[in-house]
Amino acid sequence: MTKGKPWTHEEAKRLLKLVAEGKTIEMIVTDLEKSRDAVYVKCRRLGLVEEEEGAKGHTTSSIKLPKELPSIEEALKVSAGALQAASQAGLDKVEVQKLQTIGSPRNSQPILLA
Repeated sequence: MTKGKPWTHEEAKRLLKLVAEGKTIEMIVTDLEKSRDAVYVKCRRLGLVEEEEGAKGHTTSSIKLPKELPSIEEALKVSAGALQAASQAGLDKVEVQKLQTIGSPRNSQPILLA
């Protein structure tokens, strides 16, 4: 998979704003000068995409901004709890990877942008 130019904080903030304003994917792609796939993937990572059940590929029913985002303190508590749970004995590899993903500081970025 080829990686493009990384998203800046400003671009991510702009994406959130455009989605909140109800802009279409075509308008967002044009405004941010990113590919359709890059915008879709970023929206999915930020939790802005509702996928249709059983859909394959990039089919979505809509892109919505969450009504209420957690506070920074709440997000850090979730992150710390996930990392602590990942260090417990008896978890299989997949459970540990899921908890580490939740606890990753990279996943806190969208919360800090809000």
